[in-house]
Amino acid sequence: MNTTGPQDENRGLRLIPFRGLRYDPDRVGSLSAVTSPPYDVVIRPDGLHHLESADPYNIVRLILPQAATADERHRQAARTLAEWLAEGILAADREPALYVYEQRRDGLLQRGVIGALELSAPADGIVLPHEDVMPDVVEDRAALMRTTAANLEPLLLTYRSENATDTDATATRAPATGTSAVIERTLTRPPILATITEDRFAHRLWSVTDPADLAEIQADLARHQALIADGHHRWATYLRLRAEHPAGSPWDFGLVLLIDTARYPLQVRAIHRLLHRLPVAQALGAIGDTFRVRRLDVPLAQALTALAAAASASNAFLLAGDGRFHLVDRPDEDLVARTVPAGPPAAWRELDATVLHSTLLDHVWRIPDAPEHIAYLHDTEAAVTQAERVGGTAVLMHPVREEVVRDLARQGVTMPRKSTSFGPKPATGLVLRSLSRG
Repeated sequence: MNTTGPQDENRGLRLIPFRGLRYDPDRVGSLSAVTSPPYDVVIRPDGLHHLESADPYNIVRLILPQAATADERHRQAARTLAEWLAEGILAADREPALYVYEQRRDGLLQRGVIGALELSAPADGIVLPHEDVMPDVVEDRAALMRTTAANLEPLLLTYRSENATDTDATATRAPATGTSAVIERTLTRPPILATITEDRFAHRLWSVTDPADLAEIQADLARHQALIADGHHRWATYLRLRAEHPAGSPWDFGLVLLIDTARYPLQVRAIHRLLHRLPVAQALGAIGDTFRVRRLDVPLAQALTALAAAASASNAFLLAGDGRFHLVDRPDEDLVARTVPAGPPAAWRELDATVLHSTLLDHVWRIPDAPEHIAYLHDTEAAVTQAERVGGTAVLMHPVREEVVRDLARQGVTMPRKSTSFGPKPATGLVLRSLSRG
């Protein structure tokens, strides 16, 4: 994201410190055992049960509470949070802070700053969404956040510092200034938290409380705009709840992790679709000759390689669920022209997700975009396995390039929901934000 941002330099990102709620390591089995991926990455029910059994205080009991009704789930989460606070399982840090957060695995390194970000509408050009949201998910997250009065997990937002251009995605490491300089100075101190999670990521967290450091970060970020990389539904939730409260309340801010992708580029992965009620044979029959279809009797890794090659030349998808893979590409141009809306920019009309939803789901398969018909899964193998289990169809996607996402966001154009998965995502449970405890 280009960091010149909004024309009014006083209307850039405003990140303020807060008293983080954190697990007391002496009260839980291990910090690793109480963390979780973000709520929408947990693969239910297997992943949920695994996390629940990892530790009685795993954060999943707050972000994905279990009860017979939605209202009871939210009340259960609020009761659990209150109990953990009363027992000292979770405790607020003594003074407000911004938090430097590091994730590392093998050759991958990501660093950023966690804080409470002042909310803004997309029209303000400060925080830019790039995907549509599902109203039912926003309603559920809003009810949970409203009932618990807490931001339980940070959104992932990105910005780009001045020393990078749109063509140097790998970004040479220029001398650190502003936020980056504070981060590098902070790394010389011992962290307040360090753990390695089950996915082999090493996580470290530092608190930043020095007034000069806080001022340096805030002055730097005030000149930037950000792209929502992960957390569109939670951002929409933040905005909904802000509207329910008087101006000047803690609800004017939301918990985020800000990453400078000029220094720490993110990975972009696809999000796959699971069509519960559409068998593969029926899906292929409906496609007929409107796309080229080839059966691939190869392992998943080879099938994904074939998908990548096909996606470089045209819209392409990989269907699975019957024990083999079917590569679907080269759509009929007239069909695409008739079914894809003509108004948005060409880059939007040519997206795989656009053609999937407008042409295949809406026109060819006539499947409503509703939870009982479509599930969105980040994990490729899980999508295939679940499709085979339920007799449905997994539609495996190829990732969108980050520069395409960024360019569309700059134009105010949102992509079809669940089009991208940026990562690595922050672990949930390392630091929470109370909206009732200052």
